Amino acid sequence: MSNSKRPTLTWESYARDIGNNIQRRRVERGYSQERVAYEARLSRYTYQKLEKGESRPGDPANPRLQTLLAIAQVLEIELTDLLPATAPDLAAR
Repeated sequence: MSNSKRPTLTWESYARDIGNNIQRRRVERGYSQERVAYEARLSRYTYQKLEKGESRPGDPANPRLQTLLAIAQVLEIELTDLLPATAPDLAAR
């Protein structure tokens, strides 16, 4: 299947989807943002921005692998559970 038949997923929407996945899993566990941030060794502000899919207002998040792995471990889930099923085409930027 050619890429022209599939809508191009942007990094911005991918980052928001990661944030939504993190938030959904956190709520399922009954954890506060503060708890996850503390146990993952992140500032609360950084963690809150990540759940929104932002690094700064208007800039999409681009979390380090270590950050995502720490959050997954705190939530006791697999790292892949945080990642959306479809990845963006970074060459199409």
